[in-house]
Amino acid sequence: MANNREEIIEELKALLEQDVMAVKDQVDHLKTQFYRASNEAVDQLADAVDSAAEAKDELEEQFKELLAEYKAKRAAVNAEQAEELNANLVRKQAILDEMAKMVEGNDAEVAMANLQRMRELQAEWKNIGAVPPTHTQQLRKAYQQYQEQFYDLVKINIELRDLDFKKNLELKTLLCEAAEKLENNENIVEASRALQQLHDEWAEIGPVARERREDIWNRFKAASTIINKKHQAYFDQLHAKEQENLEAKRAIIAQLKELNEAQESEQRLTAKDWEARTEQVQQLQNEWRKIGFAPKKFNQSIYDEYRAECDRFFKAKTEFFHSLRELRKEREQKHKEYLERVKAREERLKARAERFKATGGENLRTVRDRLQQEIKTAENNILFFTAKSKTANKLVDSMQQKINELKKQLDEIQERLDKED
Repeated sequence: MANNREEIIEELKALLEQDVMAVKDQVDHLKTQFYRASNEAVDQLADAVDSAAEAKDELEEQFKELLAEYKAKRAAVNAEQAEELNANLVRKQAILDEMAKMVEGNDAEVAMANLQRMRELQAEWKNIGAVPPTHTQQLRKAYQQYQEQFYDLVKINIELRDLDFKKNLELKTLLCEAAEKLENNENIVEASRALQQLHDEWAEIGPVARERREDIWNRFKAASTIINKKHQAYFDQLHAKEQENLEAKRAIIAQLKELNEAQESEQRLTAKDWEARTEQVQQLQNEWRKIGFAPKKFNQSIYDEYRAECDRFFKAKTEFFHSLRELRKEREQKHKEYLERVKAREERLKARAERFKATGGENLRTVRDRLQQEIKTAENNILFFTAKSKTANKLVDSMQQKINELKKQLDEIQERLDKED
């Protein structure tokens, strides 16, 4: 099974080369997988660059084009099948009209004369394909009615009549056995479809002896009832699970709403707070992905509500960290400006110290006092630098180096003063 959108697109292309009427379930599954993969990609790329979003759009457009091609092919096949079904309807209706005339007036002699024609009509009926579903039951009922009326009217020898009834009984007995075996099929959907096919075949078989009709029908109906009850139970269980999934998804949305409302009411949130809450949201998203489908009529609306709460959280998170980055930039700029001012003052002190040194010791005590005060001030100021950026650290290191140079100058001044004393 495909795990990403590119693989899903390739798999869909392969399905388009097959019978489009036979791959509906696979296409529907790929569609669900594709948009689920797209939504997961959006979650992961919430802070990604625009080029990533454009790549996503190209995949989605390509997938939509393939879906459109699939729908067009299905529409063409449906149109062709609809035309064929309508043609079959016209042909079967014509047969019914002719059969109706055969049983008109309840004339046994007319029925006897038309026996061969009735067999021809029966053969032609069996060779005609399906008709529109809305007409199937009505045509089938009329066909069975006219057959039974016809055979009840026909006054032929018992051997021939019993031969037809016996053959039909054998065929219907085989259908009963096939229907009874379906109980062992663990795939109830497949079993239900097979049962429908057996019912179609049953309707095409002629009547059996009057005294056997009820028994053989009751046997077939009993086997059908078992499959139908299993089929209904299967879908009842499926619907119950879908309802359970819906409640589980609503619970996750409620937690997301509560988290969003709580954080919007708080004035001071730290980056650590956001990291903890992001982990909570990601855990809820993982739980969501493990939940199966909700009832079909709620699937889209419940997902839209979930998506809105996730977007609400990650939008607020993006805004917070953007403002935090801006604040850090502003602080670093202020630190840089301050350190530059300190650096300029140090340069002036250095130049002044050089001038005092050139005077041969004149005003050395004044220079010493001033150097001590400048060193003290610089050491006090350096304690206020708390920014943890590479730029700030470099400036602090530079300032410390200047302080060390001033101390060296102070040691030289003090040494000269000690010699004078």
